[in-house]
Amino acid sequence: MKQQTPKELGYYFPAEFEKHEATWLSWPHKKASWPGKIHSIFPAYSKFVKELTKGEIVRINVNDAAMEAFAIKHLHKADVNLDKVEFHYNPTNDAWCRDHGPAFLINPNAEKKKVIVDWDYNAWGNKYPPFDLDDVVPTLIGNIFNLPVFHPGIVMEGGSVEFNGKGTVLTSTACLLNPNRNPDLNQSEIEKYLCDYYGAEQILWIDEGIIGDDTDGHIDDTVRFVNEDTVLAAVEENKQDENYELLQTNLKQLKKLRLLNGRQLNIIELPMPDKVIYKEHRLPASYANFYIANHSVIVPVFNCAKDEKALQIIQKCFPEREVVGIDSTDIIWGLGSFHCLSQQEPLI
Repeated sequence: MKQQTPKELGYYFPAEFEKHEATWLSWPHKKASWPGKIHSIFPAYSKFVKELTKGEIVRINVNDAAMEAFAIKHLHKADVNLDKVEFHYNPTNDAWCRDHGPAFLINPNAEKKKVIVDWDYNAWGNKYPPFDLDDVVPTLIGNIFNLPVFHPGIVMEGGSVEFNGKGTVLTSTACLLNPNRNPDLNQSEIEKYLCDYYGAEQILWIDEGIIGDDTDGHIDDTVRFVNEDTVLAAVEENKQDENYELLQTNLKQLKKLRLLNGRQLNIIELPMPDKVIYKEHRLPASYANFYIANHSVIVPVFNCAKDEKALQIIQKCFPEREVVGIDSTDIIWGLGSFHCLSQQEPLI
């Protein structure tokens, strides 16, 4: 007998702005992800953990006791409340927990109120092998917490999908239709998987990602839900910049989209930071890669004049939370920031 899908069983993926039980992280250790400067990211990373602990538990995947001790040393330096931090021995290849971590779905009426979806993971189109450890992390976490785990059998990454918690998923064709992910599936087949395994009712598409993004266009650098009908959309103000036309294309597409209730999206424009270049590489710096925690909204900032404007725009969207900027100029050398590093576990 064919296994029922999470949607058929009444489960859905809640919005990030809903209450969390915890945030999951995978402690950074892959030197090749931050060539020549992994040592420099730990102060900002630890500050991120400290901010998270103000409102929720932080669950960190580590490879072994030595990595746990190394992490504790850095967290101590940042004066993190370690009573709010748990370490789990789930070995990883890399730190990007948004993409390899568990997708938690909930059904308040079910006997098991929380389940995990373990999508296949191939490091953004087989770009950075090995990824065998990352690929099994969600199932390991399901085993630890005795949660049912579903295996759709297709490649999907958490950073490529954005949720309003009311049946709508936003994503990009640049990423999900890239032949390096699921070459045998067309757009409508991918939509069916998203609906079945995220408990969604509609999939809305934009086309583009930003320059320097090695994920082929993750949505969490461009468009983010701040409530069920409002999005922050990254825009480039400099017409000479390579991102200008890409983000204008997205903006035009967003204006044409309709939610399940027939309403247009409420679109708030969020400026892009100045270019961040390191060793002649343009890095995918974007204020949209913020993480919505219970207490705070944690925003990557880049030591530029637009930081304050971006923080003010985001603060207006989250009057109940403190918006906190943390310097991401070292972390972004890994081609991701706070949202890419984290995955929420909903409270139920």
